Amino acid sequence: MAPSFFFSSPALVFTTATLLRATFLLYGLWQDANSPMKYTDIDYFVFTDAARFISRGLTPYARDTYRYTPLLAWMIYPTTWPGTFWFSSGKILFAVGDVVAGWMMYKILRQYRGLGKERALKFASIWLLNPMVATISTRGSSEGLLGVFVTALLWAVLAKKILLAGLLLGFAVHFKIYPFIYAASIVWWLDNSGGQVQRKQQQSLMDKLVSFVNPQRIMLAITSIVTFAVLNAAMYQMYGWPFLEHSYFYHLSRIDHRHNFSPYNTLLYLNSSPGNSQSTFELERLALVPQLLLSAVMIPLALSKRDLLSTMLAQTFAFVTFNKVCTSQYFLWYMMFLPYYLPDSILLRSRQVGLVALALWIAGQAAWLQQGFQLEFNGYSTFAPGLWLSSVIFFLVNVGILGIIIHDTRTRVTGAGTATKKL
Repeated sequence: MAPSFFFSSPALVFTTATLLRATFLLYGLWQDANSPMKYTDIDYFVFTDAARFISRGLTPYARDTYRYTPLLAWMIYPTTWPGTFWFSSGKILFAVGDVVAGWMMYKILRQYRGLGKERALKFASIWLLNPMVATISTRGSSEGLLGVFVTALLWAVLAKKILLAGLLLGFAVHFKIYPFIYAASIVWWLDNSGGQVQRKQQQSLMDKLVSFVNPQRIMLAITSIVTFAVLNAAMYQMYGWPFLEHSYFYHLSRIDHRHNFSPYNTLLYLNSSPGNSQSTFELERLALVPQLLLSAVMIPLALSKRDLLSTMLAQTFAFVTFNKVCTSQYFLWYMMFLPYYLPDSILLRSRQVGLVALALWIAGQAAWLQQGFQLEFNGYSTFAPGLWLSSVIFFLVNVGILGIIIHDTRTRVTGAGTATKKL
């Protein structure tokens, strides 16, 4: 275990986090130049190719498989300039985003979880010093930027800077669709009742409705919707229908099966075959139903007034677990909420529960990756039963962990709106 003095110095922790990412970036350059197995993620080449098309006055969607907002390609425009450094500038941007997100996590833990400096740094280091987080960003995944936007949104909500929160929510949903699930939790949490449960129970239905539609909720709704609409209108004006098709509609019918931990993986593979193009019914299309019911409706209504931070973890965990496409990058979506949930969680209070959950989560991934390696690198057909069975096991492990998080949040926190409670 690191000496206590390490976590008594924010400068030391953040310097180490920066050096960790710099080391991975330099190692990645060496591996790309010397190994047939490349360090750089294929997505990074998609991003940089899209930026190159923009630099030539073309649409980013001229690059096949670019399924993102054009803003992402514009953000990494310097990658089109000559030189290895400039080509890697997008990775640097994503890695800097990781560190900035970690800094905001530290501030939230200090200000809104009431943790001391040393303890806050320890929990923020779950993100800052996590090799998985650093590797994914330095390989060229944009999840580091998403971490900045979502963490900034969380800080703005907790600080009751509603106008800023609305702007960030609209921008985050434009950048990556899934943060829309947080709107339900934030709206439900923004309550003026001050915990006066008995008085609210005596109100009429009309009084409750009027009380629900308070100025904060109205401002959040208007600013987020307007921001989202303006950004979409601007991108549509510039790039037309391909923007809507590739940034939004594609995700409703995507059939990605490579590197996909979801139990729908095998179905997606079968339906990607030209021989199955005439299928009248595709079971994986129903994945949206339990996914959205849990992450956008049931979990927010059940938990958000108890603990907004833990609720957003549970929402994200449910969204990723039940998504028909689940890759390792998606794990970062819920890992960014772990520092807020873990300090008083049962996963730490009961070491046995925490260690078993962690061991099963790692073992589930390892089992899937072993089958995936046999398929992709050795050419063995492991789709059934090996890959499918390991996907089901990993799914069940995640459902079990989700159940622990939900039960823990419901039982260990009392009172409404305790996101700002000193723990």
